[in-house]
Amino acid sequence: MSPIPRRSLLKAAAAAGAAAQFSWALGAKDAQAAPGAEAADADPVTLDWLEDGGLGAAPGSTVGVPWPMGAFQEDQPFALTDADGKAVAVQSWPIAYWPDGSLKWTAHAVSSGNGKLTLAAGEPAAPAQQVTVDRSGGTIDVSTGVITVRIGKNGSTIVRSVTRGSTEIARNGRLVLVRQPEIEDEDQGTVRTECFDGAIDSVTVEQDGPVRAVVRVDGKHRRGSRSWLPFSIRLYFYAGADSFRMVHTITYDGTQEPGKASGDFVRGLGVRFTVPMRDEAYDRHVRIGGEGTGLLREAVQGITGLRRDPGAAVQAAQYAGQKLPDPATWDQRVTTRLQYIPHWGDYTLAQLSADGFTLRKRTKKGYGWIAAGGGKRASGFGYVGGASGGFSFGLRDFWEKFPAQLDIRDAHTDAAEVTLWLWSPEAQPMDLRFYHDGMGQDTYAEQLEGLNITYEDYEPEFGTPYGIARTSELLFWANESTPSAQALAEQVAAVRTLPQLTAPPGQLIKAKVFGPGLYSEPDRSTAAKAKIEDHLDFLFTYYKDQVEQRRWYGFWDYGDFMHTYDAVRHQWRYDIGGYAWDNSELSPDLWLWYAYLRSGRADIFRFAEALTRHTGEVDVYHLGQWAGLGTRHGVQHYADSAKQQRISNTTYRRFYYFLTADERVGDLMAANVDSDETFLVLDPQRKVRTDPYTPDRHALSIGFGTDWSGLVSAWLTEWERKGPKWEKAKARVLSTMEGIAAQPNGFVQGSGLYDLDTGRFATATTAVVSVSHLSAVFGLNELCAELIYLIDMPKFNEAYFDYCRYFNATKAEQAARYGSNFGTLLLFQGHSRLDAYAAVQTGDATLAQRAWTKFYGSDGYTESSPWKTEPLSGPVTLVAGSEASWVSSNDTALYGLAAIENLALLGDKMP
Repeated sequence: MSPIPRRSLLKAAAAAGAAAQFSWALGAKDAQAAPGAEAADADPVTLDWLEDGGLGAAPGSTVGVPWPMGAFQEDQPFALTDADGKAVAVQSWPIAYWPDGSLKWTAHAVSSGNGKLTLAAGEPAAPAQQVTVDRSGGTIDVSTGVITVRIGKNGSTIVRSVTRGSTEIARNGRLVLVRQPEIEDEDQGTVRTECFDGAIDSVTVEQDGPVRAVVRVDGKHRRGSRSWLPFSIRLYFYAGADSFRMVHTITYDGTQEPGKASGDFVRGLGVRFTVPMRDEAYDRHVRIGGEGTGLLREAVQGITGLRRDPGAAVQAAQYAGQKLPDPATWDQRVTTRLQYIPHWGDYTLAQLSADGFTLRKRTKKGYGWIAAGGGKRASGFGYVGGASGGFSFGLRDFWEKFPAQLDIRDAHTDAAEVTLWLWSPEAQPMDLRFYHDGMGQDTYAEQLEGLNITYEDYEPEFGTPYGIARTSELLFWANESTPSAQALAEQVAAVRTLPQLTAPPGQLIKAKVFGPGLYSEPDRSTAAKAKIEDHLDFLFTYYKDQVEQRRWYGFWDYGDFMHTYDAVRHQWRYDIGGYAWDNSELSPDLWLWYAYLRSGRADIFRFAEALTRHTGEVDVYHLGQWAGLGTRHGVQHYADSAKQQRISNTTYRRFYYFLTADERVGDLMAANVDSDETFLVLDPQRKVRTDPYTPDRHALSIGFGTDWSGLVSAWLTEWERKGPKWEKAKARVLSTMEGIAAQPNGFVQGSGLYDLDTGRFATATTAVVSVSHLSAVFGLNELCAELIYLIDMPKFNEAYFDYCRYFNATKAEQAARYGSNFGTLLLFQGHSRLDAYAAVQTGDATLAQRAWTKFYGSDGYTESSPWKTEPLSGPVTLVAGSEASWVSSNDTALYGLAAIENLALLGDKMP
């Protein structure tokens, strides 16, 4: 057995050095402060790169590392060494604390290193060239020791200049937005567009070195008196780097109404820089990434392939991007005719689908374009410059988040212009209108009938994109000259796969983070264990392959996958109501992250990373009346009228944040701290209530399953991070735990009346049995495992163990305990992990046996499931590939989590 260690008493103070005894502010009576945790293991940790190649050409990497409770206090410094024992500069800071005030997670930034690195307590080495931030003037000036970037504090220029030494490499870095006020569904009409500039509202220095500096810029896109489409930009700088990273977020706040042609349609969205061009035209170079590390390698004025040969050495030098010798030394038949060789100033690479890009160029505006090649999937990388310096640029997930585009303009003049289009202006406008006219579903009764046929929960005006967001990542290099082919290939590789330093699975398990005991490293020591591991591998591989086969790509879609398969059409139900995009239904995010935590596999991490970037941004509202809520699964990510906590659940973001210290995901989690206020705005049970109910600030109906698990996750995270509202958040964690425990039937009571001002549940006077198969499958078990480890509240533990014990019990057992049974339930296989958890916590051998019985022989996947795919080809399918028609995303998420947790908890109790 792999028991979850229990502490008889856990100190619950949230600040380091807090007194050993104190009373909870606004908190729970049962949650007593206690002596600190016993001394913990503080051994050094070996960090490694997620993929081979180390840091490569990237500016730097930041990793989150967990520590066992009590191992280190808040002021602990950390040192880093390489495989040879040589000190590596590192910048460290806390990102989460245990309740006793000791460090739970620390973040560590590095700007060098290619092999394994060892992190240990000690004084950090200083970087040879440290990052500095100067706020004193009209700009914020960040120097890495190699390049200096001047960031504007106001106006529309975010990056005033990028210099390397005394040479200005780029300037006037700005945001561009093209709005199309009307969209034509036919081939008639005149297309009009308007251009907006990104205008700065605020600038914040979040870190200022010595290894890593972060500057945040917030604003909106403006034209005249109108401001819209808010943006949040973070610029990342690392010591000694010749590059910097941009994380770019937009939140849609325009108007698009179904059935109407007018509205706020984005025609183009991009980031633009001006690049000074100082060299002669034949010493100016253009590089544009094609497939893999492939490149278009040309000069603005090419001297290769001419009728007259300037000399083999001259041609080779130009192709290599080297400064050419004086033209007086060339064959004079070329030198005297240089003025007749065209200057190619403009280039465009457009990736309008996941399967094809085109490349073209022209001499200058007003003259015709000529084709310059094409291919399937471009890397999203480009370069323009010359022998005296140049600017490399790249957009991550370029083809995955099509339509994307790279433009180089005016390279033949003194100032070239480069634009990285996150939404290509050559694509159709961004059409986010709801996809149907309602079909007469004007009343709740009609909407429930619609739910019963298409599984879509429709409501007029609810299918709005207002408030959804999307984050993109960009990289920029200030080169002292045109890089070599090898250096360019390394830059391309960094754009395609941003290097990530990682802590090993063993450290995550030892530190007891993300639910102690819920995951263990893969173990194939027995045939039964090996078979489950094979099934887990099969499911992940199948979904990864389906993303490719079904082309689940695109600006708004990439990262998500579909909910249910249509075996008749040999197609996922992409066009059928609630069976389309999955939107985190039944916690596939958790399945994938736990699969990574236990294995350390790079492919699983990248899949989960894309899912987190998607579900946290696109499936959740960040502005407007539903800010803090997410949208249930549907044909469009925002289509369904069920706007609920279960989708905006902070639990799904915690993994990526703590593993990488990503600030944007940190923003998403912090934004949920007050999301209990959303229950005043929207009642999630409004269509199915039989008793009158009006949301009341002092008596809000909140479920103990999908609702509370989302709320408590946000509060716990704020408390752990010591965010601005951590004391309020801590109080709500404790008071709501106490409130659930105090109910006549605990979790089985189903819901309670919550007071927004006190953060407490009223204790019901009548026992109620209200159990849903959904209550525990949106992270409740994983959250409760964390809470029970962190907080000494026996009554809460009993309430949760009881819920675990009786969900999968017989109806007779349920009725004997609660006076009535739980009714018709589903998802028993997924709930087997609750059996397993309670079995370990209570030492109940019968419950342990039932966990495996329900896992192997209830619903979901079984050993008799096919566990294979069948080939597909024309004419039965659009694209040749494979299918496993028996697979559904609900079953996959539940099987994956149950398998992982049951193996960890009861791997030695398998039948």
